[in-house]
This record gives sequence, C-alpha cells and structure tokens, in this order.
Amino acid sequence: MGLKFAHIADCHLGGWRQEELQTLNFLSFQKAISTIIQEKPEFLLVAGDLFDSAYPPIEILKETFAEFKKLKEANIPVFIVAGSHDFSASGKTFLDVLEKAGFCTNIEKTEIDSEGKIKLSPEFFGKIAIYGYSGRKSGLEVEDLKKIYFNGIHPFSIFMFHSTIKDVVGDLPMESVEKETLPLANYYAMGHIHKRFESRIGEAVYVYPGPIYPNNFQELTDLKYGSFHMVEVDGSKIKTKSILLPIKEVVSIEIDLVDGLTATEKIISEIDRLNLSDKVFLMKLKGVLLKGKSGDIRFNEIEDFVKKKGAYVFLRNISALTVQEADLEIGTEHVENIEEKIIKEYSTKNPADYNLHLNSLMHALSIDKNEDEKETIYEKRLLDEVKKILSIQEVIS
Repeated sequence: MGLKFAHIADCHLGGWRQEELQTLNFLSFQKAISTIIQEKPEFLLVAGDLFDSAYPPIEILKETFAEFKKLKEANIPVFIVAGSHDFSASGKTFLDVLEKAGFCTNIEKTEIDSEGKIKLSPEFFGKIAIYGYSGRKSGLEVEDLKKIYFNGIHPFSIFMFHSTIKDVVGDLPMESVEKETLPLANYYAMGHIHKRFESRIGEAVYVYPGPIYPNNFQELTDLKYGSFHMVEVDGSKIKTKSILLPIKEVVSIEIDLVDGLTATEKIISEIDRLNLSDKVFLMKLKGVLLKGKSGDIRFNEIEDFVKKKGAYVFLRNISALTVQEADLEIGTEHVENIEEKIIKEYSTKNPADYNLHLNSLMHALSIDKNEDEKETIYEKRLLDEVKKILSIQEVIS
C-alpha cells in the first residue's frame, strides 16, 4: 500500500484583528492549498480550527469555499473534524455547510455504549480507516479521549483529533491526555497545539503540523511562518515532511530600557539599523524604568518611523516593561506588605481566632486559573486549598 496524504490544522481563518495579518493568514492558507494540489495527495486531513469561530465573517466564508472548490476540482477528498474554536455545543457550524456543499466529510461518528464509553466508527478511504473526534471548549474533550475506543481493527488506521497530549505540555498544569492511552492507530493527526511536533512509538506516528499561520505575537516570534505536513505511507512505513509556508519575512527585536524619558530616541536608533521593507516587524520592550514611565515613550513617533522604513505591519509588546518608583519597591513583596498591613489593622479592630487564617486564605484565593483548565477543576483546586487551611475534612453541599 503506497499513498500520500496531507495534514493541516489550526488555520483560524478570520482570527487576526489587524487587517494586514488577517490577509497574511488567508494567503498562507491559500499557499497551503495550492501546494497540496501540486503534491497530488490521495486526501487531505483538517484536524480542527479551520475557522477561528463557529460563525466566521461572510467574506472569510466566501474565500474559504473558493479554496475548497479548488480541492474538489483536483479530486482531493477532505476529511475534517471541528476544533475548540469552530466547535459549537449546538452541533451546528459552518463546517456543516461545507460538508453539505460536498467539499468535505466530517468524520466524527460516535456512539455511547452501555458502560458509558465512547465507540468511534471510521470513514474509509479504500482500506484506510480514518477515525475522528472534535475538540471542545475549555479542553472538555480530554476526559472523553480517555474513554474512546475504535469499533474494529484495520490494516492501516488514522486517528484525527483536536486536543493536547502530555508530551507537548511537559510540566505545565494543563488538561492533557497520555498518548499511550489512546486507541491504537498508525498515524495520529492532531491539532490544537500551535507547535511543530512529531513523536514515534514503534511504527506509530504522532504529529502536530503547527498552525497554518502564527496566531499571536509570541507565535510570530517563535514560528515565523505557518506549516503543514505531507505524509507518505508504504506498507507500515510512514515518512513525514514538514512544509513551511513563508509569506512575509518576520523581523523581531527586543530592547532593554531603563529610562522612559530617553526611550523613544533609543528605540528609533535601534530600529534604524534594521531592514523592514515589506516585513512583519515585532518589537518587544522589556526592563525596569528607573526614570520616567511607559507613557513617556512616544509610540506615535515610533510608528511613523516604522512606516517610513516600509514595514508591512508593526506589532509591539510592552508586557515585560515595568516601572521602578524611587521610594517604593514595586512587585509581589510590596503587594504582600500592603496586604499584611491591611490584615493586621483589620485583626486589631475585629479580634477573632479566624484572623489567624487570613494570610493563608489570601494566598489561596490568588491562585490563577490554568490555560485550558475546566472551571470545575479550578474551583475544586481552590476549595481543596481552603479546606486544608481551615482544617475542614468534608464540606456538604
């Protein structure tokens, strides 16, 4: 059995707010489609988040339909599942419209068995069994994936799903599934994580192809371009190739600042050394301002200068820029001192044994919700911490 197929994910069409970047996003998608047509694969897999929402703008829909029409005219079938962005709890999305138009097949076919487990049935391409499971909002599909099994065994099977496997999150406290617990398949066509990732266990291959175009400032910095995978199958042997989609060159710079009053001149001086003509320009400012403040930086003047340098689009990030006041140490320690003072004053005015727990409770209630963490899990973590502090063994709700 020798064949070739393409695997894309996380197109997020319609996602960027900036018009220039939304254009680049779609141009990257168009480049992926034209490259796939040139490669002449037997079929294309779309592993979720084709659109950035379940109800994308009409212009995005029209342009997307035109690209899918090209695939249909090239006789390349498209198999698709919804992602966490284009999934809808109602079950109705524009992926259904694409399918009804004959441009793709949604391959998610599920059945809940008598034990509450989820049985998947495949869509067949010849002897290849293609199974699929959509992403859900807030990572709700992770628990489902632990209960999934296939309805049969096949010579070659593909499992396409939109979720997170443990390998790509490492020690981060994100909802994820151990890939070893997934039903056995030859190729795992994954989406959701915006990284280029490939792993193998024996003859099984696990792939995140990366987004069709980076989706935020950090992704543009790290990835530069979009990408997808071409996959060749010869018997049980699987050969993969990551294909990059360069559209516009990305130029990024990090500038350390200590003086907000002279920052504008320093920034312009640094930018002046760069060739920005028709490039995506990313500027990250960081450091602690010992003089002045971020409001002293004349960003309008900097933007005008970047335009004169001919940049296609300009994005700035100042999240790592902080202000150090002359007589105050700004940061966690200073905030904690203020909290301690308030708690001490409150306890003096309102004496009670309960006050002994106030500091610990303040820390517990400042626990952040992790990305993709379900609300119920986050609330349970908070509640468990509070119960531990108050030495409560059981809470009856």
